[in-house]
Amino acid sequence: MLGIFALTVQSVQGALMVMINHGISTGALFFLIGMLYERRHTRLIEAYGGIARVVPMFAAILTIVTFSSIGVPGTNGFVGEFLVLIGSFRTEPVLALIATTVVIISAGYLLWAIQRILFNPLDKPENEHIPDLNRRELAVLLPLVAAIVWLGVYPAPVLNRMQSAAQRFVTTVDARRTLLRQDVAEGRP
Repeated sequence: MLGIFALTVQSVQGALMVMINHGISTGALFFLIGMLYERRHTRLIEAYGGIARVVPMFAAILTIVTFSSIGVPGTNGFVGEFLVLIGSFRTEPVLALIATTVVIISAGYLLWAIQRILFNPLDKPENEHIPDLNRRELAVLLPLVAAIVWLGVYPAPVLNRMQSAAQRFVTTVDARRTLLRQDVAEGRP
């Protein structure tokens, strides 16, 4: 929302990238949590802890997808968030600062959750024999991980494709906003 509200080409492109990347990262997170639920039949974070020792492939993919959701450089989440913040700072610096603070707080929460699920001591006996990802699950997750890395390392094809639409959107909205201000200044409803 901030990217669209700030109304710069960079911030609008960032908003579009955030939407694309959110679909990829959140879809992967839902897949992963569903796969873990099928193994343990609980969604409570407290029911886990230290499972990275037992399910290393699951842990690696969950960590990558979480980094994507946080917006770590090299992942798809970084590109959109960075463009929104940089583009928004030019027109809405206070809101960009607030958004940056919120990004940091959410990153802290996600890292804390990952630490509790994957890296705390393995102190629950029911977690000692959880099966790791199978071939079918890897076939679902690996294309999402590939998209996360590809869009994080080389987003140019997607950004180039949306450049003209973002520019047209900004120009159109800016022109209409100018006309509205003129109407208001001249007393027209």
